[in-house]
Amino acid sequence: MTEVPETVVCPGCDAVFSRARLKPREVSRCASCGTELYRHAGDQQRRILPLTVASLIMFAIANLFPIVEIELQGLRSQTTLAGAVLVLSQEGMSVVALLVLATTLLFPLMQLCILAYLLVPLSREHRPAGFAILVRAMQMLRPWGMIEVFLLGVLVAIVKLSSMATVVTGPALWAFVALTVLLTAVLSFNPNAFWEMTFRPPGETDGETA
Repeated sequence: MTEVPETVVCPGCDAVFSRARLKPREVSRCASCGTELYRHAGDQQRRILPLTVASLIMFAIANLFPIVEIELQGLRSQTTLAGAVLVLSQEGMSVVALLVLATTLLFPLMQLCILAYLLVPLSREHRPAGFAILVRAMQMLRPWGMIEVFLLGVLVAIVKLSSMATVVTGPALWAFVALTVLLTAVLSFNPNAFWEMTFRPPGETDGETA
């Protein structure tokens, strides 16, 4: 397959256009249907990589430390996300356990690892192996990461349990809060910008010539 980096195909009407060099904050749209074709990447590459690393650190904390500790009549119980998945599985809710495992652990971790794998070589003007497949995989995984939904469920459960027992929030809960904020910023990154980073001339960064 021949790559034609200077052309772009409209996802709305399949019209083919020559790729124009954009200035910061400019957006290119299809002349036929008005669909957005691409936009200037700005300083996304420099910003997203540190945020991805920070997200991986928060992800590790969120999954290694207890989310909450509950004390009721002198008895204490605490759990991690993996522990909650295990309990759901043991209680006969294997489907729910699998969904929690996939949407709050596996899929977000895969997205972050793919981002780090792609961005580190691209920062050195090197195209990593499996580039096209991984960009497409990240786009498919994006809708399935639901850490914010899990966090909302945990907060609702804490409010309800606080009237019956003493609930102490663990470090993992605060890590999940930070992770939710970081992922919102990280996943706002447009995967199409990877192609612009890959095919731009050597020595050029963020649309400006060094």
